[in-house]
Amino acid sequence: MRQRKDCNFSFAGLKTAVRLAILKAGGDLTNPLADEKAAADIAASFQYVAVTHLEERLRRAVAQCAEDERVRGALKSLVVCGGVAANQYVRERLTEVATAQGLTAVYPPARLCTDNGVMVAWTAIERLRCGTTDDPEGLDVRARWPLGKAYPLKDGVKPQKTRHTRLASSAAVPAESKREA
Repeated sequence: MRQRKDCNFSFAGLKTAVRLAILKAGGDLTNPLADEKAAADIAASFQYVAVTHLEERLRRAVAQCAEDERVRGALKSLVVCGGVAANQYVRERLTEVATAQGLTAVYPPARLCTDNGVMVAWTAIERLRCGTTDDPEGLDVRARWPLGKAYPLKDGVKPQKTRHTRLASSAAVPAESKREA
């Protein structure tokens, strides 16, 4: 994936490497490996490589935002959500990258990070609160939205700062606030 200069992800090669490592360690992909150390090593290696790719893509995305006149200077936060945001290692590593890039990392509570449907609904709430709505008749529905492509802003519309919606006892907490607690 390092050869790719965009922000898209594909873990197909990594998944193949994991499959081959499991087979080499005597596994058959349907049962747990008998060698617990080999299983732990494979899992740790997968996590390390996957998170390293996330870090690289994050750095690349921040650089692209810095080049885009529509958002240059407006980027202040990194919001990580979805299932991946429940992983503490991912949170720590992406917080380090965000901090180095001058951004505040923000994560929803881990209990809200298990279902992408919840995250999509939360995004919709945030968009409605800031007055950003779309006519469903004209929406371009996509199963995947390529990363690195700017969200199409309407003519004359600039990105705006908004306050986060506070959900009862489950508000997003900046990563540095969690460390202090």
